[in-house]
Amino acid sequence: MLLSLFSYTFGLNLCLLRDENSFSACRRQACQLRLSLSEVFLINSSFGGSLMDFSQLLAQKTDAIVERWIEAVRKDKHIESADALPSASVRDHIPHILGAMATVLSPSEESDVELLVRAGLKHGVLRAEQSFEPAEIAREYRLLRQEILSALETDLKLGAGTEVLQVVRKIDIVVDEAIAQCFKSYTNERLRELQQLQSQLTLTNQELSRLLRANREQLSHLAHELKNPLNSIIGYSDLFLRSSRRSTEVKDTRANLEHIERVLRNGRHLLRLLNDALELSRYQAGKMKLQPVLTDVRTLIYNAVEMLEPLAREKELKMEVTSDRAPTQVLTDPLRLQQIVTNLLSNAIRYTEAGTIQLTCFTQPDDMWAIAITDTGIGIPEEEQAHIFEPYYRVSFSNGAYLPDSTGLGLAIVSQLVELIQGRIELVSQVGVGSTFTVILPLDVTKNEKAIASAIATRQNPD
Repeated sequence: MLLSLFSYTFGLNLCLLRDENSFSACRRQACQLRLSLSEVFLINSSFGGSLMDFSQLLAQKTDAIVERWIEAVRKDKHIESADALPSASVRDHIPHILGAMATVLSPSEESDVELLVRAGLKHGVLRAEQSFEPAEIAREYRLLRQEILSALETDLKLGAGTEVLQVVRKIDIVVDEAIAQCFKSYTNERLRELQQLQSQLTLTNQELSRLLRANREQLSHLAHELKNPLNSIIGYSDLFLRSSRRSTEVKDTRANLEHIERVLRNGRHLLRLLNDALELSRYQAGKMKLQPVLTDVRTLIYNAVEMLEPLAREKELKMEVTSDRAPTQVLTDPLRLQQIVTNLLSNAIRYTEAGTIQLTCFTQPDDMWAIAITDTGIGIPEEEQAHIFEPYYRVSFSNGAYLPDSTGLGLAIVSQLVELIQGRIELVSQVGVGSTFTVILPLDVTKNEKAIASAIATRQNPD
């Protein structure tokens, strides 16, 4: 009996490990052999004091179980979202779940179902905020079940067959209930994020519509860029809503969660596109003003690199910063400078599949300084280099296909921001070798601010 029980439990875990798509099927099979939480009280009352006190054993081993579980989560290559988290964030409310489990296993203590539900709900909210995938959460609980059974294995072997069966069933009940509550709050949190994103998109779209009335010749091109992500948002939203109407219960259906994830990804892409278009329009309308202050160049650069380093790490790219010859402080607009550095670094990461992204900062003669960003990416053909800073211009391959994720706005915004803070940008690139973008800026933007403002006004009103 004992060997069969362990074979079943670990067989279920192996099933989840080999094929995440079999999650729901395995759960349905498992439910046929498990009891409901309400039946736990009947089990405890029928066995009374004859049961070995596994509640006390679990309480004594809780800390060790949690630490081994954290280690197992970090070693699992399929739970990438936990890699950059501190141990406290990974641990979250797992000790509370084990505390509730101890009350369920107790032959005399009343089961604390409320603690279990509360811990599961909070765990789901946190994992949504930490951008965990549904499959990663499922693997977390699979590892938790394994660690609990492993910690109690020696004691379980000493118990009677029926007693062991009831204990393992109750462990499964608690873990399953925690999973259900976790996915319930995870889904609700994702829906809340989707609603916020929808509100942001609505407001941004209203502002974009107002600006585009004065810029109609670019409307058809922008509409073409928005078509695919908008269609995806509409299609997946409709699919999720129709699926939700068929059932009044919030179920652990990974298909629905994946639909939400697709909507969020496309929504974020659309929001970035709209924000870029708005930034470009504000500049062209002369509404973008400089706010120069003394700025710590090294701190600004390291903050930008730190923010984008996770994207580089996902692609196994190395990021290097050389700032020993950088000026200590410059008088410039820090927000616009950070936009320039962030956009150029993002472009370098996006179009580099292997190698290094290098940022070098140094002073130059005549009260100037420079930032150079070099990548080992795909490079830009020589005939395209004269046009890449034009709005909506996209580099294409020899077969006419455009580069992936390109909207033709990023470098145009960089070029105009560089001009706004009285600098210039230079490009050296070779196809298959990589590119270097060098931004050359004044140490003090206030010296020539009036001359630059006059030049911009002349360009906007040539007559």
